[in-house]
Amino acid sequence: MGYEANGTSNGSRRDRVRELARSDAGKAAGMAVAQLAANSVSLAFVVVFARILGDDGYGALGSLLSLFLILYVPGQALQVAVAREVSARVARNDPDPGAGVRRWLERLLVVTLVVTVASVFARDALAALIAVEDFPWAAAAAPVGACIWMILSVERGAMQAFARYDAVGWSLIGQEGVRLLGAIVLVAVGLDVTGAFLGSMVGFMFVAVALALPLHRELERAHRAGGGVHEERRLRYLFGRSWAPLLALAGIAVVQNVDVIVVKHRFSEETASDWTAAAVAGKGVMWVAIGLGFWLVPEAAKRVHSGTDPRGALERAMAGVLLIGLPALAVYAVAGEKLLDVVFKLTGASGALPWLGLAFTFLALSYLAVQYLLALHHWRFLVPLGVAAVVQPVLLGTIDGGTTAIARALCAVQLVLAAITVTEALRTRSLPPGEVFDEQEIAEAERGEPTEPQGALA
Repeated sequence: MGYEANGTSNGSRRDRVRELARSDAGKAAGMAVAQLAANSVSLAFVVVFARILGDDGYGALGSLLSLFLILYVPGQALQVAVAREVSARVARNDPDPGAGVRRWLERLLVVTLVVTVASVFARDALAALIAVEDFPWAAAAAPVGACIWMILSVERGAMQAFARYDAVGWSLIGQEGVRLLGAIVLVAVGLDVTGAFLGSMVGFMFVAVALALPLHRELERAHRAGGGVHEERRLRYLFGRSWAPLLALAGIAVVQNVDVIVVKHRFSEETASDWTAAAVAGKGVMWVAIGLGFWLVPEAAKRVHSGTDPRGALERAMAGVLLIGLPALAVYAVAGEKLLDVVFKLTGASGALPWLGLAFTFLALSYLAVQYLLALHHWRFLVPLGVAAVVQPVLLGTIDGGTTAIARALCAVQLVLAAITVTEALRTRSLPPGEVFDEQEIAEAERGEPTEPQGALA
C-alpha cells in the first residue's frame, strides 16, 4: 500500500512537471534557462580568453566580437521573419507551413561562398575599421561567420515555429560549447586572437549541421500532413518581409555593442579590456531577454493570428527579465568590484558596472518590446530606435570623463528608448490594418489567382 501510494505520488509529480513544461510559462522558462546555460558557457569563453590573451589581446578580441555582433543582424532578422511567417501559417492551418525553408537554405549557401571571396580581398580594410590591424584574417572571418549565422538562424526560426523549443535550446548550448573548445584548440596551435575568434565560426558550422536533421524531419512531417501541397516563398520574398526586423535588430545591435568599439578607439588597451569585462557582466540580463525572445515571437504571432490578445506573452517575458535583472543590479552595486576581480581579473571599470547593469536592463525590456512588435508586423518603433543608434555612439564619443561617466550616458539613452518602446508595445494587441489581407493576396498571387482590390475587402 505504502509503495503504491508513493508510486502514485511520484507519478503525479512527474505529470505536474510535464504539464508545466508544456505550458506557456514552462516553454518560456525553458528557453530562458537554455539561453542562460549557453551564455554561462559564453562567459567561460570570456574568462578563459581574458586571462590567456591579456589586456592587449582581449581588447582586440572584444572589438572583433562587437563587429561580428553587428554583422550578424541579417541572420537575426531572418530568424524573426521565418519564425513569424511559419508560425502565422501554422496558426492559419496552412497545409504545408514549412514550404520553402530548404530553398532558402540552398540560396544562403551560395551567398556564403560569394561573401567568403569578397572578405578575403577586403580583410585589411575591415581590420583597420575596428582598429585590429594585426589580425586581418580574423576581421575577414566576421562577414563569413555572419552568413553561416544566417543559415543557422533560418533553421532555428523554423524550429521555433514548429514549437521545437527543445532542439532550439540544445542548439544554443551546443553552439557555445563547441565555440569554447574550438577556440581553445586553435589558440593552442598558435593562432592567438585569430584562433579565439574563429572558434565562434566552428561553433556555428557544427550546430548548423546538427540542427539540419531534426529540421528535415519536421519539414517532412508537415509536408506529408499537408497531403503533398507545396506552396513556397522565395528567399527574396523572405528578405522583403524582413526589412523591419533587419532595421530593428541592426539598431539593437548598435546600441548593445557599439560602446565597446567607442571605448576601444578613445582609451588605452588596458581601459578597453576593463570596459569589455564590465560590459560583459552588465549584459547578463540581455541573455535572459534573448532566450525569452525565442519563445515570444512565435507565441505572439500565433496568438494574434488566432484572435487571442498577445500582450500576455509580452508581459510574461518582461516579468522574466525583471526577475533576473533586479537582483543582478543589487549584486553589481554591492559587490561589483569583487565580481569583476574573481571572474575577469579586470576591475578598472567597476564603478561603471552598476550603471551598465541598469542600462542593459532597460535595453532588455526594449528588446522584448521590439520582438513583440515585429511579431505583430508593427514598425513605428524604428524611429526612436534609429535615433538612439545614432545618438548613442556620438554621445559616448564626445562626453567628458572616464568609464563611469560613459556608462551613465549609456544608461540615460537606454532609459528613454525603453520608455518609448515598452509603452508602444503594451498599447498594441493587433495586426496593422490590412495585414491579414496582404497575406491572402500574396498566396493568391503566387498561385496565379486574381486578387480582389484592397478597398473591396475593407
